[in-house]
Amino acid sequence: MSIPLPDTLPPPPEDVAVAIIGAGPVGATLAAALAARGVPCAVVDAAPLPPMAMAGFDGRAYAIALASKRLLEAAGVWDRLPATPCPIEGIKVADGRVGEAPSPLDLDFEAAEVAEDPFGWMVEARALRVALNARLPHLPNLSVYAPMTARVERGPDAVTVHLADGRDIRARLVVGAEGRNSPLRQAAGIGVARHDYGQIGLVGAFAHENPHHNRALELFLPAGPFAQLPLSDLGSFGTSALPHASAFVWTERRPVAQRMLALPDADFARELRRRIGDHLGAIEPIGRRWHYPLSAMHATRYVAERLALVGDAAHGMHPIAGQGLNIGFRDVTALSELVAEAYAAGQDVGSPALLARYQARRRPDALMMIGATHVLEKLFGNDFGPVRLARRLGIAAVNRLPPLKRAFARQAMGLRALG
Repeated sequence: MSIPLPDTLPPPPEDVAVAIIGAGPVGATLAAALAARGVPCAVVDAAPLPPMAMAGFDGRAYAIALASKRLLEAAGVWDRLPATPCPIEGIKVADGRVGEAPSPLDLDFEAAEVAEDPFGWMVEARALRVALNARLPHLPNLSVYAPMTARVERGPDAVTVHLADGRDIRARLVVGAEGRNSPLRQAAGIGVARHDYGQIGLVGAFAHENPHHNRALELFLPAGPFAQLPLSDLGSFGTSALPHASAFVWTERRPVAQRMLALPDADFARELRRRIGDHLGAIEPIGRRWHYPLSAMHATRYVAERLALVGDAAHGMHPIAGQGLNIGFRDVTALSELVAEAYAAGQDVGSPALLARYQARRRPDALMMIGATHVLEKLFGNDFGPVRLARRLGIAAVNRLPPLKRAFARQAMGLRALG
């Protein structure tokens, strides 16, 4: 008895060195960085990549540190940004209270005192997505599957990614870049430590009357930090007659945050100005208001058999230092360097030795930043009089110690992590 053969056989698996699950900013940048260095890879995401056209401004922007900019340049992404990023050339750090002027015992950072480059650049979220989408199709070593769901099988010698359409990808290493609820991390049995701050982060942007001179403001208020971050002058933002723009990152306790989110624009602008002060003049909210619960999260391991975690799949931290995405980009830098060197030498890019080196490079750095942001939140989210006075004196003391100021600034720029 003969068995009829199917009309068509399934296509042979696609062989790559690395399969990346998750095409957000960290996962897509890793794919671009690896492919730019000649490493064959594939990236899979359950959601479609947003269209190439610049949609209307939605209020979201990233603070990209100097080290992260260098990564994006090497990956061929930075030059494809459709809008000019705004440099951050100065940062004022001060203790304050809502409705009061910031303490004169403040800390002023000037980029020119640390390096020839700015501290960082403010890049709109939509602009980074457009640049990534413009770069990925032009990389001959990269395959993009989106929207596409997948099931991953890891073995001692290889990884097989079973795509929902019946195709398979075979790789030596799979990377989990799917965010804080990473299915790959959970399937590998990697635990996480979590801390809920009981706070909500409000994120958005506003137009204003007076120029910001490319300077950022970080205020430590009793309910949590408030940051104003300079954006490029209005043009593509659209809806305001006021000529300048800034982003804000605003931390509040949950009940207050819910009230703030429900305010009409005029009242919301008044609350922004109560925190920022009058130096930017008239204020008008632009784009959407975004919010999310604030928590810290750290994976007990960053690696398992044939698996590496990057970005929010490995760690999450309080936004008090504005380093979340930049820490993810440091993961990308470390992993892409290790994998590219191993691939060029004909070595196994998913070997236990390589994964151990990756974890040794990244886990202590991320843990230190999580710990630092946690301590800062506890120290500055306290309105007890003696503690408030002590921290104001501490800020002023750091301002008078140039070597310590430079050390803090270099850490924020990512230069220390580069060695």
